[in-house]
Order: sequence, then structure tokens, then C-alpha cells
Amino acid sequence: MRAQRPRPTGAPAPRPPAATAGTWAIPRGLVVLLAAASAVVAAGGIKAFAGILGPVFLALMLTMAVQPLQTWAQRRGLRPWVGMIVALVAVVSIVTVLVGAMVVSAAQLATELPNYSDRADELLDGLRDALADAGVGADQIQNMLNSLDIGKVVNLLESALRGLLGVFSNLFFVFALLLFMAFDGMVMDKKMAFVERTRPEIAYALSAFARGTRKYLIVSTVFGLIVAVLDGAALWLLGVPLPLLWALLSFITNYIPNIGFVIGLVPPALLALLDGGVGLMIWVIAVYCVINFVIQSVIQPKFVGDAVGLSVTVTFLSLTFWSWALGPLGALLAIPLSLLVKGALFDIDPTARWANVLIAERAPDVEDSKGTETPSTRAAIPPET
Repeated sequence: MRAQRPRPTGAPAPRPPAATAGTWAIPRGLVVLLAAASAVVAAGGIKAFAGILGPVFLALMLTMAVQPLQTWAQRRGLRPWVGMIVALVAVVSIVTVLVGAMVVSAAQLATELPNYSDRADELLDGLRDALADAGVGADQIQNMLNSLDIGKVVNLLESALRGLLGVFSNLFFVFALLLFMAFDGMVMDKKMAFVERTRPEIAYALSAFARGTRKYLIVSTVFGLIVAVLDGAALWLLGVPLPLLWALLSFITNYIPNIGFVIGLVPPALLALLDGGVGLMIWVIAVYCVINFVIQSVIQPKFVGDAVGLSVTVTFLSLTFWSWALGPLGALLAIPLSLLVKGALFDIDPTARWANVLIAERAPDVEDSKGTETPSTRAAIPPET
């Protein structure tokens, strides 16, 4: 074996070999595991601070909804504080009207429900006789009626309405956030212009989130007003008590994707059962199925999907998650919050915008195999640099 020649004193040390590309790259499976672990930690944090994050997200959504008023005032040459006052007055008026209507309606419902206790006992007696005629044993009937307590159903209805009212309960905190966000909105256009020059990817993600949220709010508000008017008129013609309350409930639950129709149907159907019997309840269910199912489950999702770029499956999963994390407020804000997550994960990174195609309502149109982009794919897939 040939001996190595001794290295002269003071000679430079040999250079290390060049690193091979990808030698220290994290395995993709580990990246997925780290992302999943981070998502679990983030979900737990959101759940833990739901009492603070819920009103913050609500104030952010309301501020974004009226932000065009500030932009309109500035483009007309008015002072920035004028647009701020106009936007603040508009959003405070909307919240005040909704909360006031809910408080009055809930008070009317609390006054009406005790009057139906005798009617509830009659319904239970009729059900007991019908089951006995069908040959059901007395013990089975008793066990079934013990589990089916109308009083519990009424209490559940009252609790649901109180929970819905609790969405806007912390009004002082929400109004304070609206005031501060309205102040920030006076210079938001200048801030976004600076961000667009320095970080165009971040500006694109924020703009996409704002546009999608406003489109969703416009579509849901328009369809909600249509559904509320039709439901209220139908319930008034059928003679169901408190039609204005149920119309307001239909309008609010229209912001809840997928299952808002069912939530808005159950209370008036139960009250129709107590007031007019099974026949009136069937009429209420039939009318809601014709009006709400066609509008909310067939027509509206197509417009919402085109407006926000989320498929029906994604909207349902987002509803499930945000309802678990933030409670009733999360159900109302499920779509805007999903758009915020979409912007933070996908829109902000040009290399990750391909994922928008997977969660979108419609598949992109590809003209041919040459890779020609169409308008539907241009927003999802970034251009090559």
C-alpha cells in the first residue's frame, strides 16, 4: 500500500466535497406530518381562544363588508375621516337592527311558548293512544314518551335562540374593534399599494380574500332577503305564529352553508305542530322544502361556488370545523374564515396555487395538450418566471 505524502506545513486544508442537490432536503412525508401537527396545534389554539377570536373575526368581516364605502368617499375627494364615519355608521346600524330584531323576537317567543303547554300534553296523549292502538306495550310507550319530552324540546328551542343571540352578545368589544378597524381603513389603500410593490404575492392573497368575502356576503345577503320574504309571507298565510321571527331566522341562517335550511325550518315547524297540529306542520315543511331547498340548496350554491371558489364538500367541512372551533359564530363565518385560510396557505405562495383547483367548485377548462391557460386556471396556477 502506497504511503500518503505528508502535507506541507502551512498548506491549505483540503476542501470538503460539494453537497449533492437534495441531500439535506426534508422528506415529503415528514413535511406532511409536520404540517398536520401544526394544524392540530393551531386548531387547539383557536378553540382555546374562541371567545376572543370570534368577535375579532366578526368585526373583520363587517369592516371588510363596508370598506368600499371608505374607498368610494376617498375617490370622490372627501376627507378620509368622512368615509370612516360613513362606514362605521353603516356597520353599526346593521348590527343594531339585527340585534334589536332578535331581542324583540326572542321576547315574543318566550311569551308565546308557555301558552302551548296544554297543547303539548294533548299531543302526547294522542301519541300514546295511537301507539297503544298499534299494539305497542305500555312499558315501551312509557319509555318512549319519557325520552320524548316536549318541554325539553321547547327548552332546546329557547336555548338555540339564546345561542344565536349570543353571537352578538359582546357588542361593546365588537363595536370597539369596528371603531379601531375603521380608523385603520382610512389608510388601508396606501398600505395595500406599498405591500403590492414590495410583496406582490401577499397583496394578491389579501386582495383575493377581500374580494371573495365581499362576493360571498353580497350573494348570501341577496338570497337571504329573498328567502326571508318568501318564508315570512308563506308562514303568515298559513297562520303560523311569529312569522317575522322565522323570516329573520331564515335570513340569518342563510349565511350558514349546507345546513342553514334545516336550522331555519325546525323552530317554525315545531311551533306549527303545537299551534295547528300535524297538518300545519306538514304544510310548513312542504313550503320550506319548495322555497328554501330550491333557492338555498340548488340555486345559491352555484353562485356561492363561483364567487368564493370553494366546492360544496369544502364548505361543509369548513362549516363543521369552524362550528366546533368558534361555536355558533363559527357557523356564520365559516366561508369567510375558510377564504382567509385559503389565502394564507395557497394564494400567498405562487407554487401552491395549484391547490385552488382541487378545492374549487368547477374544474378548469384546458383547451388542448399544449398547456394553454384559460381564465379559470390563470388565477389558480401562477405564470412561469
